[in-house]
Amino acid sequence: METQRQKKIAGVIQKDIVDILQRAAIDGGLKGIIISVTKVSVTTDLSIAKVYLSIFPVKAAQELLEGIKSNQPLIKHELSQRTKHQLRRVPQLQFYIDDSLDYIENIEKSLKGDENPIENRDLLDKRKKI
Repeated sequence: METQRQKKIAGVIQKDIVDILQRAAIDGGLKGIIISVTKVSVTTDLSIAKVYLSIFPVKAAQELLEGIKSNQPLIKHELSQRTKHQLRRVPQLQFYIDDSLDYIENIEKSLKGDENPIENRDLLDKRKKI
């Protein structure tokens, strides 16, 4: 269960990280790329912030994630400048690709297509009798 403090810090980080990453993409000449921060979760000791990114188009996501990770110290510095009146210490940033939208899309596809586990029971794992 996240505390109010964790949620507040996550919100502050999320808002500023979006600005930082979008400005970096524009300054880097990356046109047509959309980077959004879908979620930020902060550990209870406030030392680590896990930042989940959604990058469009998806084919550019892995390469961009590597670039973001390699620039993590610069991003953290920029974040500390923006949040110096709100946060005493900026947590260590860890970046991940948020694939939950792909996961949802796969579920929708399987429900619409031939692989609908509701209609075709053979696709489901058999229950073990105890």
